Formats: sequence, structure tokens, C-alpha cells
Amino acid sequence: MADKAPPPPAKPGEEKKEGDQQKVQPKDEVGTRKGCRRYRWELKDSNKEFWVIGHGVVKFLSLGFLITTLVLFKSVPGVHPILLLIITMEISIFLFLILLYSFAIQRYLPFILWPVTDLLNDLVACVFLGGGVYFATEKRPNMPVNYLIAVILMGVTAFLSLIDVCLQRKHFKGKKIKRNILVPPPKPGEKPPEPEKPEDKDKADDKGKGAAAAKGKGAPPPPPPAKGKK
Repeated sequence: MADKAPPPPAKPGEEKKEGDQQKVQPKDEVGTRKGCRRYRWELKDSNKEFWVIGHGVVKFLSLGFLITTLVLFKSVPGVHPILLLIITMEISIFLFLILLYSFAIQRYLPFILWPVTDLLNDLVACVFLGGGVYFATEKRPNMPVNYLIAVILMGVTAFLSLIDVCLQRKHFKGKKIKRNILVPPPKPGEKPPEPEKPEDKDKADDKGKGAAAAKGKGAPPPPPPAKGKK
């Protein structure tokens, strides 16, 4: 059997064009990056957005305050289990969000609205921690020093959650609502429908009004009411 002929070598011009397409990529968008190149870009962009806007700093401080609060509560005997449960739950949520944004995992889960989820978490954290402060002061009016410091740190963390809510508002600024998302794309070979101009719409309204007026003029007048016989 005859050996198959090797494929013709690619032209140097074509190789150069393909190399240029791989090298030239937009800095503000993913572009055509795939695999590890895309993950490196997503990781860099996610950390830049997370730390520059201020979410990372606020969440990191909140996590540190909550861990310190948990240690102080455990050093005091007789602390109510609900307070420990609230602190442990919030530590888990803040740690999860920090890992999520630091490793750009949220970029690969687009079906979840992460900014809205983070906003709701800040509001819930503020309510839970504020309620925890009130519950802690009601349960123990005469507080030891460690207990008092833990309660103060809980209040500071609740205030930081409110600050993070304000930072989330900055995240939503500049976002435009995409219109006609549910409109199917035109079929190949078919021209997209042109949007109706306001002038044509006004002309159609004037024609409709004129036809209605002409129809009203051409209609015979109603007969007079019949008079009753004497």
C-alpha cells in the first residue's frame, strides 16, 4: 500500500494570523481565552474586583472579629448556646464567601446571582448579629470583661455588614438592563425586523382617527322618539 501523502504545510502568513489572534485579547473581558488561560484571567479579575471595591477588606475584618468573639465567649462559662450558634454560622458563611471570591468560583456558577446573594447575606447577618447583641445583654446584665468585649465585637461586625451593603450598591451602579433578551435570534438568511419609527406610528394613528371621523359623519342620524297618543 502506498503511504499517505503528508498534509501540505501551512503558509507562514496564516500561522502569523493565528498567533496574533491568540496573543491579542481584550483586557476588560474574557475574550476567547479557554482552559488555564481563562481561569488565570478570571482569578485575577475576581480578586481585583473583590479587594479594590472593598468587599474583601470588610469581610476579612468581619471574619476576624467573629473568630475573636467566639474565643471570648468560650472563655466565659455559662454562655447561651444560641449565641455560639449564631457566631459559628456567620463565621462559616463569611469564610465561604471569601474562598468563593478569592478562587473565582462564582464566575463558573452564572445561574446564581452572586451580588444579590451577597447583599441578602449582609442584611441577614446584620439582623442576626444585632439580635445576638440584644439577646446577650438581656441574658446577662452584669457582664464580665471578656463577655462585654465579645458583645461589642458582635455589634461592630453588624455595623460592618451595613457598610458592605453600601459597597454592594456601588457594584450595581452602571449596570444596564439588557432588553429583548427573550427575543429569538433571526434565522440564517432572514433579515431582522426593523424597529417601527415614531413618524410612521403617528401617521397610522392619524389615519385611524380620520377613518373613525368619516364613519361617524356618514352614519344616518337616529330617528326621533315616538310621541305618545292622546
